[in-house]
Amino acid sequence: MKKLDWYILKNFLSTFFFAIFLFTIIAVVIDLSEKTDNFVKSHLGFFRIVTGYYYGFIPHIVALLFPLFVYISVIFFTSKMANRTEIIPILASGISYNRWLRPYYMGGFILAGLLWLADQYVIPKANQIRSAFEARYVDNDNSYNQLTMNTNTSIYFKIDSFTYAGILNYDTLTKRGGPFFMERVEKSKVTQNIRGENIQWDTATKKWRLENTLTRTILPLGEKLVLVPTQQANFNFKPLDLSRDKYTKDKLTSPELAKFINLEESRGSEGINDLKVELYRRDATPVTVFLLTVIGAIVAGRKVRGGSGAHLAVGFITAAAFIITDRFSTIFSTKGNLPPIIAAWIPNGIFVFVAMYLYKKAPK
Repeated sequence: MKKLDWYILKNFLSTFFFAIFLFTIIAVVIDLSEKTDNFVKSHLGFFRIVTGYYYGFIPHIVALLFPLFVYISVIFFTSKMANRTEIIPILASGISYNRWLRPYYMGGFILAGLLWLADQYVIPKANQIRSAFEARYVDNDNSYNQLTMNTNTSIYFKIDSFTYAGILNYDTLTKRGGPFFMERVEKSKVTQNIRGENIQWDTATKKWRLENTLTRTILPLGEKLVLVPTQQANFNFKPLDLSRDKYTKDKLTSPELAKFINLEESRGSEGINDLKVELYRRDATPVTVFLLTVIGAIVAGRKVRGGSGAHLAVGFITAAAFIITDRFSTIFSTKGNLPPIIAAWIPNGIFVFVAMYLYKKAPK
């Protein structure tokens, strides 16, 4: 790396981390002012609030606006370089335009890799902390209230390609419900029917315990009935699978989320497009960071009348267009028939062409 590379890369990263630090402070202050009543009602001390909520909130808000602040940081310091007439002598000295962009490529790749690792493993763990606190102390009509006040629900689901089950009056706190039924269907005919008075999760054996179970097996020339007072069953669903809430997709790491999606698909569950969009977006967003880095450098690298203000205005317009595209594609996937992987990558696909167009038109 040359001095030019170190100079641009140092300015890029220092501007970004300084901007994200200032924004984090502002976000914490605003959030604190909004949730003061909730903190008081929780009767938790300062240390418990910090460790039980803000340890999760800060990574969440940073990851949420990470691409936007990368873009703004690139535009801000590159615009300063252009206004100080630093870029023109660099290009006039014989350095190619693509060579000048190389430190931007490096910085974008570093930040994209950092965000990718965080999205896969770190942010979900932080969201577990944040969502647990919000569900218990912040939301008025939340999953925690449902667990503690109205926990009795009836659940119907698909265990595998041939087996369907249901639990009436399932209590997510005690992990107990009943009656329980399970039917196995082959070639449009029921071949086995299991009914039990109660089903409960046994924390010691990590299996389900069925009480007063009647198993009816349909044979070619009759049927077989078996009554068992108590038995253990090793089903492929766990208590966590029966207590899905609005925070599920945010709390699971990428391997866990992929496994959960496959399980829900095998059961024939509906409304899992939002889970798929979240999984694919964790790979698409780091690419967004790289694209916005390149676009920001090209936009701000040209000296124009109006200076940094004009560059920042163009930057905010571009960022707004990206966010709108992203929101629309997500809605079309979760509420319509747009494939989730396309919904997650549509914004990047559009802005690849934007970057190519700007690069072609940039004065070199």
